[in-house]
Amino acid sequence: MRDREISSRELVEAHLARIESINPTLNALVQPTAEAALAQATAADGATAAGTAGGPLHGVPFSVKDWIETAGVVCAAGFEERAGFVPRRDATVVRRMRDAGVILLGKTNVSETNPVYGVTYNPYDTSRSPGASSSGEAALIAAAAGSPIGLASDSGGSLRLPAHYCGVATLKPTTGRVPLTGHFPRISAMLDPRTQIGPVARSVKDLSLALPLITGTDGIDAGAVPVPLQNPG
Repeated sequence: MRDREISSRELVEAHLARIESINPTLNALVQPTAEAALAQATAADGATAAGTAGGPLHGVPFSVKDWIETAGVVCAAGFEERAGFVPRRDATVVRRMRDAGVILLGKTNVSETNPVYGVTYNPYDTSRSPGASSSGEAALIAAAAGSPIGLASDSGGSLRLPAHYCGVATLKPTTGRVPLTGHFPRISAMLDPRTQIGPVARSVKDLSLALPLITGTDGIDAGAVPVPLQNPG
């Protein structure tokens, strides 16, 4: 996109077309935001043409696990009593990704099954498990351009198992590195240091683009610590 070889609109359209093709089989994306994504992509292209593009991931599509709240989009989190719940605010990590220029494709399924959206299937073999609660995110990213990058969460393997089962890359950040504000079920590093929000992508290189964007305190989650993210290399 920086070199004008492809527009944000073209990129978003390509991912939406792929989702339309694969999602009836996988049930990985449960709350699509196609109309808003296309409008935002058009606006992103306008900003690029005007020389006002902002953020390191300007115009790049992404997806978010349905345990992480997104303003104006249903966040059922797999609970029947939340099936119609629409958050008014983005989770801190979502807001930070939006500030970096990304465009939301939609929310991804949680767990292999849930009473709201049902089963998610492994993209390589639908008879096999896609993993734990972040299975929708891993399955969508694994399915050849369903989504290029996303956010999910991990307590006891919820990121790591789906990434392993679906053949994608992920990172469970150190406790306190990333704010948990806007995660449901409500949790903080002070209450349960196991749970962390982290990026999911098709390569470690892409994870390294996302992690610095979501780290750092937000003034809300008391468990997030002000430790700079450094490159040991």
